[in-house]
Amino acid sequence: MDVVTIGETMVLFTPQSSPLMRYAETFSKHFGGAETNVAIGLTRLGHQAGWISKVGNDEFGRAMLAFIRGEGVDISQVKVDADAPTGMYFKEIRSSNQVRVQYYRKGSAASMLDPLDLDEKYIANAKYLHVTGITPALSESCYQTVLKAISIAKKNGVKVVFDPNLRRKLWSEDQARKVLLEIASLSDIVLPGKDEGFFLFGVEDPETLGELFLQNGSSVVVLKLGAEGAFYFTQSERKMIPGYPVDKVVDPVGAGDAFAAGFLSGLLNGLQLDKAVDKANGVGAMVTMIPGDFEGLPDSEELYAFMQASDTEDVIR
Repeated sequence: MDVVTIGETMVLFTPQSSPLMRYAETFSKHFGGAETNVAIGLTRLGHQAGWISKVGNDEFGRAMLAFIRGEGVDISQVKVDADAPTGMYFKEIRSSNQVRVQYYRKGSAASMLDPLDLDEKYIANAKYLHVTGITPALSESCYQTVLKAISIAKKNGVKVVFDPNLRRKLWSEDQARKVLLEIASLSDIVLPGKDEGFFLFGVEDPETLGELFLQNGSSVVVLKLGAEGAFYFTQSERKMIPGYPVDKVVDPVGAGDAFAAGFLSGLLNGLQLDKAVDKANGVGAMVTMIPGDFEGLPDSEELYAFMQASDTEDVIR
């Protein structure tokens, strides 16, 4: 397995007849979750990805498993909980700059994840473990599960990749800051956004943020700067990689997950850090042009064509 990820995926409903839920009479149904967005992004780029989670013993859970399996993601480590439902959320796309999300995930099956749900061999056989800051916010048992997964990975030489993916609605700011910094300190690679960096350290300057994350314990830091691109940092190197222009941003949700998938794909393909970040910028840009969390995730041929058509230098395959 190339990458194993752990976390909750939910049923996603988007208003169709009106952008406002209060007036909408019809909704489209999809699935969305940071971790499966990354896993699907990786499988489309030709890699093997596995997902650890729980779903409810309900129609939504069954549909979700069938869909994610159909995208080529290994779901052998997803358990069905007979006593808790599959979570759901609603997304209002009022404009490209105003997207509102409302979650209905309290008490969901995935929030019942427990360290005993982990198969050590499954994680040990991966090249990378991908975790986000969403999962530990769901419950104490989810927090302990993430720590256990990281412990297994480190014990077996599996690189840990952490995307803070801050969700303020899920926990207090003090608790979020404490846990996110803790997990970042245990991770080999951290992929924060600039706003998340400000939340954690109280500074906005990208170079300062990169240095602070390195001091916190990570070996590689890739600071996402939206349309501008991304800045990566190691103890011996730091470089800004420009982003890719898009004709129109339709739906920015999921762009960070797409970035993570592109970056991990680059590493798995043996690219140097600058090329891996460049690839991540390309995947992240493409996702913003298509509605949905994962619908715009490209395969390798589509990604190469997009990057080749842009003005950005050093096109990679």
